[in-house]
Amino acid sequence: MLKLIFWIVVGILALSFFGISLRGIIESPAGQENFGFSWTLVVMGWNFVSGVLTDLLEWLQGLVGANSPA
Repeated sequence: MLKLIFWIVVGILALSFFGISLRGIIESPAGQENFGFSWTLVVMGWNFVSGVLTDLLEWLQGLVGANSPA
């Protein structure tokens, strides 16, 4: 966790050094569109992974339920 925080701070400092404004990127129309597209990909990926894991869990529960004594 500390590594992640460290690298986020380093990234922000690097952007500041080169004069890049995060606010300008986020508020620009292109930035908004890119963030929206990226978020859509994240949601689609999450839905896919959660669907696979749900199906796997249901399969395992059926497998365990079928092998348990009645």
